[in-house]
Amino acid sequence: MAKIQAIILTVSVALFSMLACSESSEQVHRSTLDEQIGQMLMVGFKGFEVADTSHIIRDIQEYHAGGIILFDYDMPTRTPNRNIDSPEQVKQLIADLQSLTDVTLFMAVDQEGGRVARLKTERGFANHVSADFLGALNNPDSTRYYAAAMAKQLNKLGFNVNFAPVVDLNTNPENPVIGRLDRSFGADPELVTIHSSIFLEEFTRQNVLGVLKHFPGHGSAWNDSHVGMADVTDTWEEIELLPYKDLAKADLPFAVMTAHVFNENLDTDVPATLSKAVQTGLLREEIGFNGVLFSDDMQMDAIRSYYGLEMAVENAILAGVDVLVFANNSVYDPDIVPRVIGIIKDLIEEGAISEERIQESYNRIMAAKNSWK
Repeated sequence: MAKIQAIILTVSVALFSMLACSESSEQVHRSTLDEQIGQMLMVGFKGFEVADTSHIIRDIQEYHAGGIILFDYDMPTRTPNRNIDSPEQVKQLIADLQSLTDVTLFMAVDQEGGRVARLKTERGFANHVSADFLGALNNPDSTRYYAAAMAKQLNKLGFNVNFAPVVDLNTNPENPVIGRLDRSFGADPELVTIHSSIFLEEFTRQNVLGVLKHFPGHGSAWNDSHVGMADVTDTWEEIELLPYKDLAKADLPFAVMTAHVFNENLDTDVPATLSKAVQTGLLREEIGFNGVLFSDDMQMDAIRSYYGLEMAVENAILAGVDVLVFANNSVYDPDIVPRVIGIIKDLIEEGAISEERIQESYNRIMAAKNSWK
């Protein structure tokens, strides 16, 4: 009888151990998947410092958000009370954010120079001229001077991602969001490529990831995708791809940002950000880009007013986007990170998105982050 009890006890312990190991493995698997999903999100928040009550702490520590974008102006309240006040304050803010996680955060900003500059001179930051100015000057030495100064400032502050340079061709000078704001180097793709490559070189020297935007080209648009759909079907030209093609052949690390533009000739159903034909077929397979692909802000009207959050998230990931950007600066949603993560988990559970697809983006993201170490 004692032997039988001993055998039963031994079997019970073995079964318990197997179940425990299985549960432990499942927890590790879930944790790893959670981290991978979190790395695919970049979010904006309000605050000049990391307040104890800020959702950004939860977003980073609990939901593993992989990127933060900072702004100098808060659009929902139309006040300058956002993230950027002075060089010293920004440097401390970024350091505090990075201290919340062992995984390096993408710390991003839109610092193009000229009218699109979050780091403004009136707040103590160095002045940077516009791409239009440098393109018109067309002096590579001058471009390198300003590119190097910008890169050094970004590095000193702690930024490691800059959503620049703009490689949109200035084919429509009346474009309200590109041409009129002097954001393009010019209409000549070769000129745009030359000056963009200089910025990428200087960014790389300072461990800043430059992001070419807006793929496959926003320069010909007549409308602003911040406030509605921009249809470039009748205005877009294939030469707008040339800077991407030429820079993809160069030995330079860079990322790409999508454009919320609709082009019936490239995809009859959805705008470029949500199009697998554009982001995977054209950018990755035809052009050969294999770096990190950022969405433009998923809360812009071109996406938010036409597509539900679930549909937009699903389509963007299936299209090939690696990092979904929720800037929280057209509308503000402190719970956008847990909401989007919940959506992605449901899509995986339903089989609409595979874990392998998440792994692909995670691998590209971590390759970029590990290149700085």
